[in-house]
Amino acid sequence: MKFNTQTLLLKAKKLVKKGEIKEARQTYLSILEAFPKNVQAHNSLKELDKKATKVNHKNLSRAQLDSVINLINSGQIKQAIGSINPLMQKYPNAPILYNLSGICFNSISNFEDAIKMFLEATKLNSNYSEAFYNLGSVQKKIGRFQDAIASYKRAIQITPNYLDAHNNLGNIYKDLGLFNEAIESYEWAISYGPNYAIAHINLASIYSSYDLEKALQHYQKAISIEPNFPEAHYSLGTVYSSLGQKDESMKSYEKALKIKPDYAEAHNALSTIKKYIKNDPQIKYMKTLLKRPNLILPDKVSLNFALAKASEDLGNHKDFFKFLNEGNRLNKEKLNYSIESDLEGISNIRNIFINSKANVPRSNLKKRRPRPIFIVGMPRSGTSLVEQIISSHEEVYGAGELDFLSRGIIKEIQTELYGAGELDFLSKNIFKEIKTAHIKKIDSKAFYQKIIDNYFDSLSSLNISEDIFTDKMPLNFRFVGFILSAFPEAKIVHLKRDPIATCWSIYKHHFTSNGNGYASNFDDLASYFLMYKDLMDFWHKTFPSYIYDISYEDLTLNQEKETRKLIDYCGLSWDDRCLDFHNNTRAVHTSSGFQVREKMYQGSSEAWKNYEQYLEPLISKISDSN
Repeated sequence: MKFNTQTLLLKAKKLVKKGEIKEARQTYLSILEAFPKNVQAHNSLKELDKKATKVNHKNLSRAQLDSVINLINSGQIKQAIGSINPLMQKYPNAPILYNLSGICFNSISNFEDAIKMFLEATKLNSNYSEAFYNLGSVQKKIGRFQDAIASYKRAIQITPNYLDAHNNLGNIYKDLGLFNEAIESYEWAISYGPNYAIAHINLASIYSSYDLEKALQHYQKAISIEPNFPEAHYSLGTVYSSLGQKDESMKSYEKALKIKPDYAEAHNALSTIKKYIKNDPQIKYMKTLLKRPNLILPDKVSLNFALAKASEDLGNHKDFFKFLNEGNRLNKEKLNYSIESDLEGISNIRNIFINSKANVPRSNLKKRRPRPIFIVGMPRSGTSLVEQIISSHEEVYGAGELDFLSRGIIKEIQTELYGAGELDFLSKNIFKEIKTAHIKKIDSKAFYQKIIDNYFDSLSSLNISEDIFTDKMPLNFRFVGFILSAFPEAKIVHLKRDPIATCWSIYKHHFTSNGNGYASNFDDLASYFLMYKDLMDFWHKTFPSYIYDISYEDLTLNQEKETRKLIDYCGLSWDDRCLDFHNNTRAVHTSSGFQVREKMYQGSSEAWKNYEQYLEPLISKISDSN
């Protein structure tokens, strides 16, 4: 085999000398198919790629190109385009000019022309890996994920050790919930570049959902490679937070801020676990930072929430509400949220099941799979506490907040509405698009079988050995009908908490996703809560006896009684560890992570009364509906 490899390498070199570049490239690729880490083949391919992008058009000089590149690097994009256009007229077959033109258009957000330029570059040179990579980056940016995947794969095929292409391909897979594929892409990047820090960070970000030891290893590796990488220290802090290691978490956030003092997200993260005292220098610095001109919107949001927490710690109610209200106002602007879109989407979900005969069970699992316990309700209603209790049982795996169900439902609904096509479902409220004509196709056995398969395929990445697991995604209350139609063997635990206490706790929390966009405004928040209450009433009527309600207040007042009832509903034998849930060392990835590691305490649902005068608009709207 060694002799054959060396023979092929020699053959490829001879082909290069003859100018038969395409054949030489194919020969190197065939070597790498059998021996993916052959250094000679990788280096030779890299050299071929360099040659492919070199100026090979008569009279087109390096100096002319350097002049354009310098303009691009200095941000003089219009001047760069002005320099490129006459060169393209003179040298229409020079792929590097089209690649540079695409870079220019991309930098000014003219994505359509950028794609045209990169495509032209790849037509002129089908082995131009940089142009394929740039093409993929633009396609990813505008949500054309399938095209981006194809472009990155082509760049990798041409240049197998293209680290950024492997990494960005992994990012797409991660965004699409294809975690096994994402892990594989990051691992390829690391195999070619062991000191490629960003791939370690991205790989760790996936492991942080279910394997914190691996997450720690990769974040620490990234830091060992680049000790002054603030994002790595910040992410390491979030892992320590999930593990309940408050001191280590604070140290990591503080390290990130030492490297990057204006790191607004780290300021906010630190504020959630820090107790501020008078004259804390961090407070003064955050206020100064907030006054900076041209401060980006996400940073304004983070700093306002951090300063709200600091003001609350100091007992300054006026400043607390000033910063909290401004943070929420800006957050709604950032998320571009519309309550009308959510209300319409929920109405359409109801329509799917409004005439349902509730013929549960529907699904027919073809093979043995672990049984889910879905924990639903409004955020901040006690769902993390209940999961901590149930997952303390020796037979239960606590999986945390999984988005597998929502992703699978959204994907299949989009497929039914528009065909498989582009996987752009991440950015739209697909439920808003459901019409009466679609309902039959959606409410079918084939549809639910796909939901089942998608869910368990995603779940396989967690390597669950227990027979029972918890899926604690509060907003899955929207999908109770889908859950019971797909998983009739599942248990659904619904948390109920005092409406004002729930809404107040939500309003205080900095939510970063559009799915919780309603949290940023009292009117939106009240409307969403009332919609949730109405929908849960509908689910109870449609699927009687399939949903278990548990009151957060009753649980805190009568811990053992309510816990025993809960465990019995879940079909589990009694386990004393469920009363000692605070000793459970599992990872908790929510803002309640530190709270659920403390013994049960009472009175949190009364805390809002300290701010009653500020909450009047919220109280009035919710009270008027009762």
